[in-house]
Amino acid sequence: MAEAGSKSFIERFLGLFSEVKAGEGTTVLLMTTISFLILTSYYLLKPAREALILSLKGGAELKTYASVGQALLLIVTVQIYSWLGSHMGRRKLINCVTIFFAACLVVFYFLGKAHLNLGLTFFLWVGIFNLIVVSQFWSFANDLYTVGEGQRLFPIIAFGSSFGAVAGSYFADRLLGPVGVFELLLAGDAILVISLLITNYVDHREKEKMKSVAAVKEKQAEEPLGKEGGFKLVFRNKYLLLIAIMILFLNLVKTTGEYLLSRSVSDSANQLIAAHTMAAQSKPEYIGKFYSSFFGAVNVLGLLAQLFLVSRMIKYLKIKGSLLIYPIVAFFSYGLMAFYPVLSMIRKAKVAENATDYSLGNTVKNALFLPVSREDKYKAKQAIDTFFVRLGDVCSAAIVFIGTNWIILSTQHFALTNILFSIVAFVLALWVGNEYQKRTSDKKH
Repeated sequence: MAEAGSKSFIERFLGLFSEVKAGEGTTVLLMTTISFLILTSYYLLKPAREALILSLKGGAELKTYASVGQALLLIVTVQIYSWLGSHMGRRKLINCVTIFFAACLVVFYFLGKAHLNLGLTFFLWVGIFNLIVVSQFWSFANDLYTVGEGQRLFPIIAFGSSFGAVAGSYFADRLLGPVGVFELLLAGDAILVISLLITNYVDHREKEKMKSVAAVKEKQAEEPLGKEGGFKLVFRNKYLLLIAIMILFLNLVKTTGEYLLSRSVSDSANQLIAAHTMAAQSKPEYIGKFYSSFFGAVNVLGLLAQLFLVSRMIKYLKIKGSLLIYPIVAFFSYGLMAFYPVLSMIRKAKVAENATDYSLGNTVKNALFLPVSREDKYKAKQAIDTFFVRLGDVCSAAIVFIGTNWIILSTQHFALTNILFSIVAFVLALWVGNEYQKRTSDKKH
């Protein structure tokens, strides 16, 4: 550890992007690396997921309706996670969960090579994997840092996520054609395992530091959490419940927008096939390449925002003001879609919306858990980041079902609906921001 007032080269370099104090640099860099690896792994899997699900008949609608299955599965998953947290210390919990997901990827690889239809099953699994593993990482980060430290350092750590998303999209785009869809699963699996090894090192390193600072904190990290489940923790706490409802509406907006994009790209592929400019069997590759390019654009923009804007926006707008940015961007994005409902415009609007969510939105949503108890950081956060996110998807699926089977909404009508939900999300973000400010007003920064 660097001596007080003496910053290492790493700390001076990271200080270009946010305030980093002496002794913080190594852990911040390692945590940034972990977040980079986790998102790299996920974005190697994401194009494979899109190619498999959208290649099925009615893939765009099926993709949206699958959120119902994910929400139901997450009710059970959150309960299992809470049970594990009540019987394991921090390191054992993280290891157990991550190794399980890593093993699943190997199984999916062999099933895929056996030519089994994995479109729906893999889509459901990836949705759960992404939410659980990413949420668990940020629970770990919230456990390591105080409110003041988190507000300063989370923008740097989240940069790893943004950079990992760019790297994953880049490599997926380059590898999808030459190696195939299922080989991406093995690449993502290897990277996930590396992230776990570094996580274990950080956990060990921080415990060693705590021995000379606060033995009580070290003991707490080793002890299992309390016996209460994640859902009970959410519903008994006004602040946590408000976060859950806000995230539900934010995801409702985002997922409905994803449906608009999926429907547009699928229709575009069908038009090319109908015009005999593309073979029907090339549809999965067309969709996979579109999404690789789309994710790449989103992540490059998100990376630049994370690197140069997020820490400064949090510094000057605080968490309260920063929470409002994504609903505002979503409002204007769907306004553009409503007036110009063509694939190129929908793509641009979704790039802007998703980039904002993945950079500033991701950072401030995770920072909301800094002033809560350790049990809330793991169990309640897991419930919110998984079930309530997917519940937003379920609500979106209901809207899509009604809008495609009963009322028959056009792309413009779906966009107008999202404008209304963006306004609701703005009001909820304002409310949550006020509650966060109350909870942190007496905290040391």
